[in-house]
Amino acid sequence: MSTPEERRAEFADELRRVRQDVAKLNGKDFAARCGWHASKVSKIENKRQDPDDSDVLVWMTTAGASESEIERMRAWLRGINIDAASWKHQLRKGHGDRQTYSKQIEATAKRIRVFELIIVPGLVQIADYARWVFDAAARFQRVPIDTEEALSIRMQRQHALYDNAKEIELLICESALLYYVCPPDVMVAQIDRLLALLGLRVRFGIIPLGTRLPVVPPNGFWIVGERVLIETVDTEINTETPSDIETYNRLMDELWNVAVVDNDARKILVRCSEAASAAATADRVPPQEVTR
Repeated sequence: MSTPEERRAEFADELRRVRQDVAKLNGKDFAARCGWHASKVSKIENKRQDPDDSDVLVWMTTAGASESEIERMRAWLRGINIDAASWKHQLRKGHGDRQTYSKQIEATAKRIRVFELIIVPGLVQIADYARWVFDAAARFQRVPIDTEEALSIRMQRQHALYDNAKEIELLICESALLYYVCPPDVMVAQIDRLLALLGLRVRFGIIPLGTRLPVVPPNGFWIVGERVLIETVDTEINTETPSDIETYNRLMDELWNVAVVDNDARKILVRCSEAASAAATADRVPPQEVTR
């Protein structure tokens, strides 16, 4: 089976064929018809720039392709993007490359908005917590384990928390503090990190258990600048479509309406820390000998 990279090359060759055989224009004239800079057509055809859906729509429409051909090419591109976004492909060398990608897009973003249901956001994970997350994900996805490299990059990403030029919002459900992806004693330390977060400039909130939700969020998501990332079990949706960005920003606003912050958030963190501490103590108590 061909890789996403090989399929992208085949796709670029097909776009070239459409320009030459259907539009019957050279690259410069075709770019002008598309309303693009002259170099854009060359970059796409020579695999130096990946076209998005709007590019393909303009390309095929300008070439005078039929509706069925336009939809065929758009569907082909969607399939390539889905395969490229799969965890199997993204993590084929381990988590390091994916963490580097996050670091890069977060570095240029002026605003980062995060919502998580059952996990503490990576931007505020302590090393021990993150280590358990990476190990579990690598085992489940059956990809190379490069935990220490990925962990180092994740810790570097946290410098964004202290960048005064950035606006950062972290919103979690209380369930993220009650589902342990790590041993309970690590969870205690992780919650201590979140308590310290209350003193930073980051906007941090918790949606308490039992809250009546204004809308049901089916999954966690990140809004990084003008990009939305949504993780599923087998893939990651990465979109820059304006309508998608508007939808997820609106969803985030709705969820913030039922969140607690400051002292009310502190009370939840303390309560969950006490529960994790009790669980850690129970783990350390040896089982009682049964007498008859």
